[in-house]
Amino acid sequence: MQRERVSDNVYWFQSEVYAQVTAGAITGPQWAVVIDTLALPEETREMRDFLEDDLGIPVRYVINTHSHADHSWGNCFFPGATIISHLDCRNLMASHGTKALENAQHTNPGYKSINLVLPNLTFDNGTLSLRVGKKNLVLHCTPGHSKDGISVLVEEDRVLFAGDAFMPLPYIVSGDAEELAATIRKIGKMSLENIIQGHGDIILRGEIDEAVKSNLAYLAALKKAVKGAARKRYPEEALELIDLVSCGKSRVLLGGLAPELHRRNVNFLFKQVASEGGELEPLEEN
Repeated sequence: MQRERVSDNVYWFQSEVYAQVTAGAITGPQWAVVIDTLALPEETREMRDFLEDDLGIPVRYVINTHSHADHSWGNCFFPGATIISHLDCRNLMASHGTKALENAQHTNPGYKSINLVLPNLTFDNGTLSLRVGKKNLVLHCTPGHSKDGISVLVEEDRVLFAGDAFMPLPYIVSGDAEELAATIRKIGKMSLENIIQGHGDIILRGEIDEAVKSNLAYLAALKKAVKGAARKRYPEEALELIDLVSCGKSRVLLGGLAPELHRRNVNFLFKQVASEGGELEPLEEN
């Protein structure tokens, strides 16, 4: 696990094993807030031990930016902490989490130590604020990657923990491309110093504009390409030609997982077109 201090009392953690997934923490004089957990139990425990043993600060709150396993299954390693999320996050974990965890435990014994812990403090619109020492955290709804997505802004430092609403490669299979584009535009207008992506490295202030433009351009190119393929006599063959590079992204992103995620994006959008019996509306880049 990698670890970095982003600003005073604000920390970033990144998995060295699974998809460059990230988590964060904000510490105060008496307790800490964790933002997301890591995919593997041993890495989440390492993060917890750094905060509680090395820094001597107990974790009082854990915020789940969305329900996906690599960001929420580590809740159980913070017993007694209040788990905060969007209401939809709790509902999705309650309806799908148990079965998904059972399947994961069957194939990977490393997950045997996990038990599903649902959020017990939720909100479903507007914002939610939480004070940690001298830091004010503001939780925003940021859907698109998934309908339950939220981001956490550290107001004083202008640092945004964006969850999977911002990634090196936008991923929409559990969400909606238009909603995600709107969220990315919103993030680009927040005058941020850093974006902590749900996967990948920290985006610095001078890199934010280009990252926003790149992600919006990818979504626009993807939608245009799928729309064109849907018009072909043999759309499946046309879909195979929609590669990652032609949509403006590198194949090496996310430790080489980007081509597979891109292929899922392509298939997801095409299924939307087929099920709706129509065509996709153009998605603006700016």
